[in-house]
Amino acid sequence: MLSNTTQLRPHPEPFRPRAARLVLGSAHRFGRPDGAWWPRTRDLARELGELADVIDPLWGRLTHVAVNPRHWRLGPHGVVAVNGHEVAVDRFTEGLNPHRILLQSYTAGRWDLLVVPPLTSAPSAARLMAAVA
Repeated sequence: MLSNTTQLRPHPEPFRPRAARLVLGSAHRFGRPDGAWWPRTRDLARELGELADVIDPLWGRLTHVAVNPRHWRLGPHGVVAVNGHEVAVDRFTEGLNPHRILLQSYTAGRWDLLVVPPLTSAPSAARLMAAVA
């Protein structure tokens, strides 16, 4: 009996997950963002995993996020699976800048990040992120 399977060859380089494009300020400043995040897409469920990979070790497990849904693709539910745990997603159209995301953890509180739109050019994104850092 002949098999129609294709032999898979190992990839020459090990797989490395992408890191979140993120800068954090040196100190919490009331009324100003605590950092800036440049996601690759507008799909919040997809992007939160990369963000949590960086945030969780620094601030504790991400438990809640709040976004203005104007610029995000969001599923119908208020919970997203992120790296093996659930993160509650709150949507606010009033009072939350559409270019911000609020992050919360049980251990370290709340942070406010500027969201650089995904299609922003690299030089423009670098300027925006440097202004926040």
